[in-house]
Amino acid sequence: MPKSNSTFVTEFLFEGFSSFRWQHKLVFFVVFLTLYLLTLSGNVIIVTIIRLDHHLHTPMYFFLSMLSISETCYTVTIIPLMLSGLLNPHQPIATQSCATQLFFYLTFGINNYFLLTVMGYDRYGAICNPLRYSVIMGKRACIQLPSGSLGIGLGMAIVQVTSVFGLPFCDGFVISHFFCDVRPLLKLACTDATVNEIINFVVSVCVLVLPMGLVFISYVLIISTILKIASAEGRKKAFATCASHLTVVIIHYGCASIIYLKPKSQSSLGQDRLISVTYTVITPLLNPAVYSLRNKEVKDALHRAVGHCPCLLNEERL
Repeated sequence: MPKSNSTFVTEFLFEGFSSFRWQHKLVFFVVFLTLYLLTLSGNVIIVTIIRLDHHLHTPMYFFLSMLSISETCYTVTIIPLMLSGLLNPHQPIATQSCATQLFFYLTFGINNYFLLTVMGYDRYGAICNPLRYSVIMGKRACIQLPSGSLGIGLGMAIVQVTSVFGLPFCDGFVISHFFCDVRPLLKLACTDATVNEIINFVVSVCVLVLPMGLVFISYVLIISTILKIASAEGRKKAFATCASHLTVVIIHYGCASIIYLKPKSQSSLGQDRLISVTYTVITPLLNPAVYSLRNKEVKDALHRAVGHCPCLLNEERL
């Protein structure tokens, strides 16, 4: 039951980076804004290149473009409000707006995890079943798999938002974070939130452990298949097609698991906030950076787009 003589909260304040001096906040603002613009421009470039270059019209790059779009929506949900909070730290957010932010944050965040799982399955099909790959990853699968990922994200987000905002918030209104997240909000509830914490943990297991398990199984099968390839060049090429995806997977799942699967007794909101900066500001930038710097096909497509591909220059000379 809510405490007596308490007032129900209609808006929240973010604690954010209020403990830092204004000089530090200004530095954070410039750094985060730069990373944000790089993330947006990088994802736009990847989506555009994949759309325009017919060499990249494959399931692998279609899923990559879906991930880039989802990452863009994810960052737009969090970072603009965080940047505003750095300049105006006492700006309140209405409970409805907080619920909306949490909904889209969870939807696109969970969608990202399952899209990475889909991309792992795509690599499994390409390497372990090359003769049936075009059947496994037909047009129907390319539509159903991303749609299913988004559907799971929407469903889990509805469960979480309903669970959190079904609680009464009384006297506490300062969120110990720079955006609306589940754990900081549960700490503000003026009633027992044990059931809601269990729901949060179960959802976290479903959207982190299950996809991680599927990705792990995919890569065990992929690696065992690659090791059977006779030529060293063939093995190197097969590993190269997976390296970018595996790098992004480890960073995405690693940061999220530290926060959402950590026991409550070991939870530190300050530490969680620091890790959250990593996966809301830095990690989304890694997707375009890793795929543009480490992926030869994307780099070749970029070269073709700006007219500097050596192969095209040679063709023109002939």
